[in-house]
Amino acid sequence: MTITIVQITEAHAAGFRDCLDAVAREKRYLAQTEAPSLDHVESFVRDSVQKNAAQYVALDGSMVVGWCDIFPDWAAALAHGGGLGMGVLAAYRGLGIGRQLLLATLAHARRQGLTRVELEVRVDNLAAIGLYQRVGFVSEGRKRNRLRFDGVYFDALTMSLLFDGAGSA
Repeated sequence: MTITIVQITEAHAAGFRDCLDAVAREKRYLAQTEAPSLDHVESFVRDSVQKNAAQYVALDGSMVVGWCDIFPDWAAALAHGGGLGMGVLAAYRGLGIGRQLLLATLAHARRQGLTRVELEVRVDNLAAIGLYQRVGFVSEGRKRNRLRFDGVYFDALTMSLLFDGAGSA
């Protein structure tokens, strides 16, 4: 198995949607429980490509097996920062793919001038928390009952990484 990390293209839209859907349906790692329609995802990816967004996919051959993205906040006073999202198919976890995706995406976001990246992660997702900490993210707080799946509540941690100043990468 040879995994490659590449910036997303429109050709990856369907595979990205399939990967997103598989991870979402686990009801553990993402806030959504299924992917949007293929039309919606194709439009989203097209916009991402046009804006040279920090959005990467992991490929096993031509199959998308993971993704990571950082999109800048829209408000002027927050535009120096962005929110991170990522996921890896279950069969590909624990192989270092998430780290590769994360590092490529962070480097891209930094080149685009972002100085702050933030995320939310379920408190029981210890593997992801460990990965984020190893690349320099720090916890900023806990959101109680932030997520609810099938009537069960889960807390989430907010984490951030600063490229400049204290706590920088």
